[in-house]
Amino acid sequence: MSFDYGHKYTLQNVAQRTPLYGTTILGLKSAGVEFVRIQWVDMTNAIRYRVVPIAYLEKLLDSPRPGVAIIRCALGMVYMTLVDGFSPIGEYIYVIDMKTIRLCPYAPGHASVMGFFQEKAPIQGPDNQPTVSTNLCPRTNLQRVVQEARDQAGVEFLVGFESEFILLKSASTLEAVNTHGYGINHALTSGSIEAQVMEEIAHALKDAGVELQTYHSEAAPGQSADALVHTRETITNIAAKHGLRATFAPRLYMDSPGNSCHTHLSIHPRDPIPPATATAQSQSGPPPQESSFLAGLLAHLPAITAFTLPQTSSYGRMVDGVWAGGTYVSWGTENREAPVRLCNAASRSARNFELRFIDGLANPYLSLASILGAGTLGVKAKQPLTHMDCSTLSAAEMDDAARKAAGITTRMSLNLDESRQALVGDAALQAVLGEELVEKYLSLSKTLSEAMEAWTEEEAVARLIESY
Repeated sequence: MSFDYGHKYTLQNVAQRTPLYGTTILGLKSAGVEFVRIQWVDMTNAIRYRVVPIAYLEKLLDSPRPGVAIIRCALGMVYMTLVDGFSPIGEYIYVIDMKTIRLCPYAPGHASVMGFFQEKAPIQGPDNQPTVSTNLCPRTNLQRVVQEARDQAGVEFLVGFESEFILLKSASTLEAVNTHGYGINHALTSGSIEAQVMEEIAHALKDAGVELQTYHSEAAPGQSADALVHTRETITNIAAKHGLRATFAPRLYMDSPGNSCHTHLSIHPRDPIPPATATAQSQSGPPPQESSFLAGLLAHLPAITAFTLPQTSSYGRMVDGVWAGGTYVSWGTENREAPVRLCNAASRSARNFELRFIDGLANPYLSLASILGAGTLGVKAKQPLTHMDCSTLSAAEMDDAARKAAGITTRMSLNLDESRQALVGDAALQAVLGEELVEKYLSLSKTLSEAMEAWTEEEAVARLIESY
């Protein structure tokens, strides 16, 4: 008898292409596209773009490397401040990845496309062969980590995101459109502006080829990677169209949970497993690769949060007792007080990890690269899982002896400085991501912190709302 439930997502049935994949320029024109936003996400998670007319895009696509020149320091700017380690000298080519092109229903006549930062001329790569790739490009870094996981560890991944946000009455106020709580019907009454906004967002995502499973009010008042970027742009622009401000800032109100970007992740073997073996594994606990992935992830979690909780305000949400994942490195079946929650453990169809230590300030490419890279280290080493399942109590509810017996011996990084220090001390994770990227990211993180600390608390919150 099967106790499976939920839709079974597999590497084969998940759409790998946008609805416009393979569309010719003529097809884009037929879809009403007049302008294309060549879009990237910098290390501070700011979405930036250049807008080109469709006629000029057509000319760019004649090139073997269609793209636009962008100053090298574009990845290393905090507002208008140039970060140490980045220079205004030199340019990258931002090469268009036409597999990512999507319509922008919130901006009629526009489409958006992502790309890869590349060197203009070949350089010597790590294998001493000429290359144009730069590991400082967040999308390139994630692509490399995913490929190495497949080739070296024999694992692949499915990832989905929860986009939590608060609808404010304007960018200049902390007043939410309503104060209703989790799943409350009155939060989305017919004819209300919030109901109109949410329905319009849902239609726009569907039209752009982004799968939407559900939307609802959350516990705060008003409340993959390429698809996440497009989703955020859709939410922000449609809210603005209705005179509202959508913010992904982690925690605006201290009397309620904040916004997160919970990430759902499932691990899949590259090579098919015979059904009988899969059934036997499901009856004996987590599959070996999944168990080792989790062990690797937990081992590097204090350093990973330098990417996934990238600003001081991120740590106002990550406290014990507010369903935010808590402050102990741990995991638990259906435990929302653990940073890693195992969902649907009994169902092979719907089993996945919910990663609760990520918020909307994080660059999704760097976050995923650090998470998948750390987990892959565990798979390659066949690392045993020493943390017990916190399925009945959260780590914070246990005494020291109980935590020790459960293998819970490490706290999460409790602030940004601790996260950065953990990353500095994690040589293995640095090797996965690239020492140059980590060095420059830490420099940028320090500059961003200094900028935020120079403002009053009210000014810092206003800048967060304005920027995220």
